[in-house]
Amino acid sequence: MDELLRAVGSYGFPAVVAAYLLVRMENKLDQLARCIKELREAIIALNLK
Repeated sequence: MDELLRAVGSYGFPAVVAAYLLVRMENKLDQLARCIKELREAIIALNLK
């Protein structure tokens, strides 16, 4: 918690919130990219039949 307060003091609240959200969303974005790739491959496979 102290690290968070020091970061807010050093960088400002908006920058800390933006960094936090980017870190939290990274995994979700990776999952989304993987699902889009799988969907693309499934559509291509359907078109070949």
